[in-house]
This record gives sequence, structure tokens and C-alpha cells, in this order.
Amino acid sequence: MKLVIFDCDGTLVDSELLCNLALERQLAEIGVECKAKALLDKFRGCKLSSIFASLESEFSISLPESFESEYRYKVGELFDEHLKPNPGVKEVLESLSIPFCIASSAPREKINRALSVTGLDGYFINNIFSSYDVGSWKPEPKLFLHAANAMGFNPEDCCVVEDSLLGLEAATNAKMKAVYYAPKVAEQNYFGAVQIQNMSELVEIIT
Repeated sequence: MKLVIFDCDGTLVDSELLCNLALERQLAEIGVECKAKALLDKFRGCKLSSIFASLESEFSISLPESFESEYRYKVGELFDEHLKPNPGVKEVLESLSIPFCIASSAPREKINRALSVTGLDGYFINNIFSSYDVGSWKPEPKLFLHAANAMGFNPEDCCVVEDSLLGLEAATNAKMKAVYYAPKVAEQNYFGAVQIQNMSELVEIIT
């Protein structure tokens, strides 16, 4: 293993429930009731525009033009108040002896805010890659392949760390090894990825 590619939301930072709480609140403002936990279970790892399209179809609504910007504002507020790195993340980043980077479906501004709030920004300076930069979202492999190429490594030398099945599928499509960070999932994933419940387990797997 020569390069570790981390997802950000839900993997490095405990953000997924916060993001869906923001979505729950934004939907409530237009009269749609949908709980954050249900949204998280249904849409973990999904592209935001696909989530919005699914919600419009399910509830027979048209989201207002301001919906996304207001949602992202709520996410930012919740991040500032509550966002924390996942347990063991800082220790892993300190101990890794090989290069690592982020490849996330989120916009770069959101990634940077998450890293800044949690104190992880110092670990990722010029090694952040966003789906919005390449125009491709998981489970497509392009983002991971772009990150590997930019960091100077072949796909077979990379290990992806993900918290979503869509991310594992993208890693599989990119012909990369994968680790599934799933602290609350008992059943084994069907992609055959190594599955961990605490990020501290990653060091032993990588080395």
C-alpha cells in the first residue's frame, strides 16, 4: 500500500447526521416531514442533486431555488456548533507513514470548513479532491482515479477508506483496495472490503 484515500463526511468527521438534520429542518420549512435518521439511512453517500430529485419525486414537490443555499447554510451552522472528528482519526493521521489525501463528493468549501472546525486542516494542505472539481460522483471511479493520478500513484497501490456502500462501489470500480468504516454496522459489506468499527484499526491494516 502506497497511498490512502480518505472520504471526508462520515469517515474523517462525524458529519452525516448533522447534514441530514439540516436537511430535515430545511424540508420542514416547506411543509415536508422527514426525520434526519431516515434521510441518513436512505441517502448515505449519495450525490446531493440526486437526493433532491428523489425527494421531489417521493413527495411530489418542486424544491424552491433557494433550497440548496439555505440547506448548506444550516449545515455550516451545525458544523460550527457540533462537528467533531471521528474517534481515532487524529491518531491515525499522525501515525501514517505513507501519503494520504481526501476524495469527497462534497464541494471544496464544505470540505475545508469541516477540516477547519475539527482541527484536521493541517493534515491536508494540497491533497484535497472534490467531485465538483472533476464532475463525477461515486459510485463512478473517476474521483478516486483522479486523486491517485494527482498524487502520483497507480490505482492498485491505493487504499480507499469509506463509510458508504456507494464509496466502496466506487473504489471497486477504480480497482482499488477498500476499508469500510462502519462503527454501527454489524453485517459484512458485500464488496468484500475490510470492515472496521474504529479508525484506530486502520493503522494495522495499512502497515
